[in-house]
Amino acid sequence: MTLDALIAGVGAWFAAALPDHGIYALMAFAFIAGLARGFSGFGAALIFIPLGSAIVGPKLISPILLVIDGIATLGMIPPAWRGANRPEVFVMAAGAALGVPAGTAMLALLDPMLLRWSITIIAISLLALLVSGWRYRGEASAPITSGVGLIAGLFSGAAQLGGPPVVAYWLGGKSDFTRVRANVVLYFSISSVFSAISYYIGGLFVPAVFALTVVILPSYVVGLYGGSKLFGLAKERTFRIACYVLIAAAAIIGMPLLDGVLR
Repeated sequence: MTLDALIAGVGAWFAAALPDHGIYALMAFAFIAGLARGFSGFGAALIFIPLGSAIVGPKLISPILLVIDGIATLGMIPPAWRGANRPEVFVMAAGAALGVPAGTAMLALLDPMLLRWSITIIAISLLALLVSGWRYRGEASAPITSGVGLIAGLFSGAAQLGGPPVVAYWLGGKSDFTRVRANVVLYFSISSVFSAISYYIGGLFVPAVFALTVVILPSYVVGLYGGSKLFGLAKERTFRIACYVLIAAAAIIGMPLLDGVLR
């Protein structure tokens, strides 16, 4: 096979794998999601998954985010490793090891509409808990931490939406916001490995995932870089408010009632 024929074949595969609508919108959503992720350590899924699901569906958008986020955030892992409470992160990741495969099965088998409504209701409940001012004042325990990881793993496997329970738990503790962000980044770097294995076994890595990754990744990387720069300028109160806004956005944007608007 000649080089020209190979290029032509790759181009034909790429064109066939891409959806016929919504690509520019997905690029814009990826940029905004990257800003959120770079700033707070989480939040990309809260923006990208609900909006992207309305265009290409949850079974395609979830593995796309997993791939682009895994590639784009590699540089965030070393500083997170140094700044995180590693034993606590590992305990939470142990819970996620059980939750992620169960969530992946839900993504593959359950009605996507039911999943999206369930996530919306839980996000609203978490937001109400955070805004109420109630905090867990006791010492973090292994059973509670691993239980949060189990719940977050379920959400991550089902829709890459594991951020709210993790952030709600760590924001309620005694750690400063720099430690919270490092914990979140390190935890999701571990849980993403679990998700990748589960998605591969579940057959969710179809050609469109990789074709859209090539198109969307640059926008996400630019947003991630900008968000990381903003984090360096933020105060703790700003960080907490941003997290609350992200959870609220997940509850509102994730409502299937808005699908007609997004389309």
